[in-house]
Amino acid sequence: MSKLKGGCMCGDIQYDVEGDSSVTGICHCPDCKRQTGSAFSTIVGVGADQIVVEGTPRIYKTKGISGEGVLRHFCGNCGSPLYSVVNSMPGVAFIKAGTLDDTSWLVPTIEFFCDNADIWTTQDVQRQKFGLMPPG
Repeated sequence: MSKLKGGCMCGDIQYDVEGDSSVTGICHCPDCKRQTGSAFSTIVGVGADQIVVEGTPRIYKTKGISGEGVLRHFCGNCGSPLYSVVNSMPGVAFIKAGTLDDTSWLVPTIEFFCDNADIWTTQDVQRQKFGLMPPG
């Protein structure tokens, strides 16, 4: 069992995660691209009940490309996206990998919503890829 630590840019919100990640991946959905201001979002899936948060993140509620609800937790002061909880995957939280204190171990193994990927982001990369979500 490992312990992950991270937080927002300004330091108002910190989190600890006890346990192992269930997935390390890259999401190309339009909402993640817009939220990160980048071509994709690097994410780490963990048990939602494993996250212990210090501080009070704000939550932006939206519907994802699948039509399911998404709760996007972020710092209300500096705006850093922290993690998302997706209704279609109960019990899982997707930490935004850029908020982790240590990413030296992180190697994404899967990509989501590749149908929305910018062509230059997926060329010649050996990861399992799905056009939308992986099969249930």
